[in-house]
Amino acid sequence: MSDYETLTVLLDAGADPDELCFGHTLLTHAIDVEGDGHLQSGHPLNTAATSIVLAYGADPWLPAADGETPLQVARHYSHEPAERLLRRWMARGEGAGVREEVGRL
Repeated sequence: MSDYETLTVLLDAGADPDELCFGHTLLTHAIDVEGDGHLQSGHPLNTAATSIVLAYGADPWLPAADGETPLQVARHYSHEPAERLLRRWMARGEGAGVREEVGRL
């Protein structure tokens, strides 16, 4: 099973994509892994993990424990594909406050 399949299985089983673990949300961790993996291996940047986590409801506005937002993590790594994805997701009104409004309906 690939890392992406494992991630999907965990999220399907109800893992909270916004839970903090070792100071990171799952979204900030996904962007960090993609960016750092690119720097260490030289492989092209991709947004597979970031896309999966967002599709399962991760809040693109939610910062890690140190206050760094997913967008800031993407900028740190010059992870332009993740930046574009996050900006589009945020422009759609996903994340902070939106989930609370939906819950009130």
